[in-house]
Amino acid sequence: MAKRPEWLDNAVFYEIYPQSFKDTDGDGIGNIGGITEKLPYIKELGCTALWINPCFESPFGDAGYDVSDYCRVAPRYGTNDDLVRLFEEAHRLGLYVLLDLVPGHTSWEHPWFKESMKAEKNKYTDRYVWTDSIWEEPTGYGSLRGISERDGSCAVNFFTHQPALNYGYYRPQRPWQQATDSEGPVATREAMKDVMRFWLSRGCDGFRVDMAGSLVKNDEDCKGTIAIWQNIREFLNEEFPGAAMVSEWGEPCQSLAGGFHMDFLLHFGSSHYNDLFRCPEPFFQGCGDASRFVEKYIDSYERSGRRGLICIPSGNHDMDRLARHIHGDNRKLAFSFLLSMPGAPYIYYGDEIGMRYVEGLTSVEGGYGRTGSRSPMQWDGSENAGFSTAPAEKLYIPIDPSSDRPTAQAQMEDAASLRSEIKKLIAVRQAHKALQSLGEIEFISDGAKGKPLAYIRSGGDERIFVAVNPTDSAAELAFDGTPCEVVYSFGDQAELAENRCVIGGKSAVFVLIK
Repeated sequence: MAKRPEWLDNAVFYEIYPQSFKDTDGDGIGNIGGITEKLPYIKELGCTALWINPCFESPFGDAGYDVSDYCRVAPRYGTNDDLVRLFEEAHRLGLYVLLDLVPGHTSWEHPWFKESMKAEKNKYTDRYVWTDSIWEEPTGYGSLRGISERDGSCAVNFFTHQPALNYGYYRPQRPWQQATDSEGPVATREAMKDVMRFWLSRGCDGFRVDMAGSLVKNDEDCKGTIAIWQNIREFLNEEFPGAAMVSEWGEPCQSLAGGFHMDFLLHFGSSHYNDLFRCPEPFFQGCGDASRFVEKYIDSYERSGRRGLICIPSGNHDMDRLARHIHGDNRKLAFSFLLSMPGAPYIYYGDEIGMRYVEGLTSVEGGYGRTGSRSPMQWDGSENAGFSTAPAEKLYIPIDPSSDRPTAQAQMEDAASLRSEIKKLIAVRQAHKALQSLGEIEFISDGAKGKPLAYIRSGGDERIFVAVNPTDSAAELAFDGTPCEVVYSFGDQAELAENRCVIGGKSAVFVLIK
């Protein structure tokens, strides 16, 4: 059983893509010092924790998700001491820090992989998934072939330069497919524990785990992968019981069984998450249908024991910016949903000011279509939007060139801005236990086309009715309860009566009920 760190119960996360957040040394690339400098900004917004995308040594073929040394900060970001200072300053401000753990693969430049390529057997021979013959590829995976003196093909995850680490096969079918309790897979698991031990002992508060459900091969029901994480959970319970673990898995009942505290709702697969934000007719643009999302959410919620386990992000480094599809005040309605749902919400840097997807960019560090969502944070109206003093042509990714690009400074000074509304919403969430991570949820309206989303959150001695209506038309909703106090509203004032609410179009309301 995973004992939940208490701070997760009211956590609101801020995701930082370090390359693009803040550059303090003028090389055009964000760094650890820049994150540390801007911690007060994150605190002032109301967030309680950070998730930092991979900041470890890497050749950066996949923006740092191709790690070449798990225990060394990439020199372009600073040093290990800089990261420890960030932990210390964050803790001084009452903030928590999750690092991004990538356990499924490394860069092909990692010393483990270079050793595994050698023909003579050594301690790293079985660290990766290799076949016995150059002429046989791992079924269902791409592979590296003909690159070394070793006979065999090595499975890869995602890009060609990301060889898959070996956690074994749940159902071995070929001689080279090792069981999960074989020496090689066990050594891989223990090596990952050492990585976690290294950073947790230096002040890290836990990990967001990249593609946590995909470690073991031939593991359709994830039973082998769940067992791997249960073993890691035992290690954490013994040595670091306060470490928070959040998985990118997409199946919270499996994630919880593996010992994670929370699970990310994925933007691909069966979640229908992007029915809300990123599709030809997004729900929060007022023209879409949220009902399939609600159906899947309820199924996941019930199968995970009605626990506040499902984390819903505003976006992340792998998908379009929220502002590419949701416009104007509809973004405020989207955040009224994001910040009133169970689980810990995640705000992708810049989404709080409505940063746009920058169109037409050449791919940077394996970004391809994702590159436009990774442009530098827009701090103010100065050169390079306050991100860096480097010449514009040396920036990691070009700044949004629009003359009306939003900035943090301008929005902090504007009480009607998106950022100011998000700050207000976070404060309302923090003031009411029912709205926080563990509060239960009961849907009243599923957001079918033309209808609002509505639900009752409950926790402690509170019940709060939430309605979010991005459509143009008013809607009448029935619920079991007597309205007592409106704790948040946006748009038209709702009409409230016993067991009933009429909410205007383009509006949201949170109401304490008895």
